[in-house]
Amino acid sequence: MNWGLHQFGKEYDQWPKDPSGQPEQPAFLVHCAPLDMEADTVRSMLEAYGVPSVAQYPGDGAFGKVMLGVSGNGVDIYVPAGRLAEAQELLKGEPDDDGLQEGI
Repeated sequence: MNWGLHQFGKEYDQWPKDPSGQPEQPAFLVHCAPLDMEADTVRSMLEAYGVPSVAQYPGDGAFGKVMLGVSGNGVDIYVPAGRLAEAQELLKGEPDDDGLQEGI
């Protein structure tokens, strides 16, 4: 099962491949609510850190996304199974203490 990665272009090219050239299995990372920008924010952050991701719209969500611009069922985000732990750490969002808050 390759989850239709061939449809995603850039994501497919960046997705890790196994020794036979097949895409690595996707692993579920997070479900995002339908009416906010969480999914776009998460995917942008993952991209910034070089972690490829794909979005799946559960149920009839893909139809809603096309017709209404939003999926009523939310968005499931998947990452390569080998990078799941890294992606989960990124979602924790622990900021580095860079000293910018000193003296405030």
